[in-house]
Parts: sequence; structure tokens; C-alpha cells
Amino acid sequence: MREPLSPEERAGRRVAVGELGGALRGLVDAAVRTEVPEAELESVAAAVRELTARLRAAGRGLHEIARVDDPETGERWYSPVYGPGSPVAPPLVATDSPDGRATGRVTVGKAHEGPPGLVHGGVVATLLDHVLARALRAAGRGGLTASLTVRYRRPVHLGVPLLLTAEMGGTDGRRTTAHARLVAEDTPEVVLAEAEGTFVALRTEQAADVFGATGRTVGAWTSRS
Repeated sequence: MREPLSPEERAGRRVAVGELGGALRGLVDAAVRTEVPEAELESVAAAVRELTARLRAAGRGLHEIARVDDPETGERWYSPVYGPGSPVAPPLVATDSPDGRATGRVTVGKAHEGPPGLVHGGVVATLLDHVLARALRAAGRGGLTASLTVRYRRPVHLGVPLLLTAEMGGTDGRRTTAHARLVAEDTPEVVLAEAEGTFVALRTEQAADVFGATGRTVGAWTSRS
């Protein structure tokens, strides 16, 4: 396992990771929208394979946590939902507050299309799940998703600035509920989708078993009581 980075080193690496992630998201968008000739596709594929080999020169194991991450707060720099370093993240820009609320803003592109011109329903569910969990973690109620119920009210279009809001509900021991909704920023009165989630905080011994392969303490998903 690699030595952890100092705060200054981590901040610097996060900048570089974010720059690469942004470039890769641009590449993904271009790849799913391109209509260049086949010969050009083959040439680009060869160039991408060369770049892949450069990145694989030093990599992490499957269960190893990235040094730019903070598993105690739940910040994942390569999260497929919001990670600045992830080439597949929409990406969602999220904020939260200690009173158990979270907000997310995102414009979903072609890479996450389901029906033509619409956001894939699974992506909608993923975005809602994230803001629900983030609201709970902000209030010190970390946990894993136990159930998620999504109601799709209207089609969610690609290329439209979206707003997600989530609020923590009741608690019962290690179980906490939360509610979220998704709207277009320019028509916030029209609910496009909404969700209810139940999250269960892991006991210390459970967390040690579930996350043991990482070799790290993972506080964001563990019971704080």
C-alpha cells in the first residue's frame, strides 16, 4: 500500500486528476457522438491504447483507495456520479449542510442517454441515490443504501441543467430515511423524478468485514453511535 499524501500533496494531485478527468469526459462525449470515417476511428483507437499503457505504468489494486480520496468523509475523487477524476461521471456538483440537506446540479450529456434524447432511468436513480446518501452523511448518519424507491414523473431530457435536492427524514437506530427530488432548474415547480431511500449505518465490526480489503478505516459508511 502506498504512503498517504500530505494535505498539500493531495491538493496538488487532485488538480491533476481533475484535469485528466475533464479531458477524458470530453473524449467520452466525442466518442459517443462522432461520425468520423472508420479509418479515423481505428487511428484514434490506437492512440488511446498507447495512452492507456502510460496510465497503467503505476496503478492501484481493485480494492485500494485512491490517495486523493477521503474515506472518512465519503469524498471519492473517482466516483462514477460526481468524481472529478472519473471519465464516466455526469458529473454532479453537490453541496450539503449539517442539518441533513444536500443539493446537486448537473447537466447530463449523450454518454448517459437512454431513450433518444432522454437521460437513462438508471442514471436518474443513481443521481438521486447520491444526494440522498450525501444528505445523511452531512448530518453524521452515514450508511449503505438498504432500499431505494424512485418515481419517474416526467421524461428527463439531455442537455438541460438539472437540480436535485435531498432532505434527511426519520431515524431508528442505525436506519435513516431520506427524500429527494429532481427538477429542471428553469422549471423547478415541475417534479421530474423523486425518491425515498433507507440507509443503514454499519457497525464497526461490519465495516471491518465489508471494507477489510481496502486496508483503511472507512468512517463515512459506519455507525457513529
